[in-house]
Amino acid sequence: MTDTFGFLLSDTARLLRKRFDERARQHGATRAQWKALLGISRHEGINQGGLADLLEVEPITLCRLVDRMEEAGLVERRRDPRDRRAWQLYLTDKAHPVLEELHATAAELMEQALRGIPEAQTKMVTDLLNRIRDNLDPALPKEAAHG
Repeated sequence: MTDTFGFLLSDTARLLRKRFDERARQHGATRAQWKALLGISRHEGINQGGLADLLEVEPITLCRLVDRMEEAGLVERRRDPRDRRAWQLYLTDKAHPVLEELHATAAELMEQALRGIPEAQTKMVTDLLNRIRDNLDPALPKEAAHG
């Protein structure tokens, strides 16, 4: 049972998350903060509801996370000019070095994880995982998922 593909994939992902959490804590960040900062950096001006959907968390959970990041000076909320009830999220100048640190942390972790694996095999596994993800993504048309 412990060597099935699904179990190995899940266990590997769990270990990557665990090791990343350990390293991110050394920089005073959590994986949730990292994911939120990354989401905002990729979608600058996203509203809180959109970011909650993107991160697959409840809006109230994200709101508390954004509160803490705003208090830390990493993000700022701005009123959405199209909807006075909504807030758009932007990174502050203080957030950029934190993101760079976390990117470096992720790169170091991946270097450790892939140590001793030839680049061609890494590419093959990456291609396979992309294919599996596409096969499981209900948003993709069947033709796109099956290449």
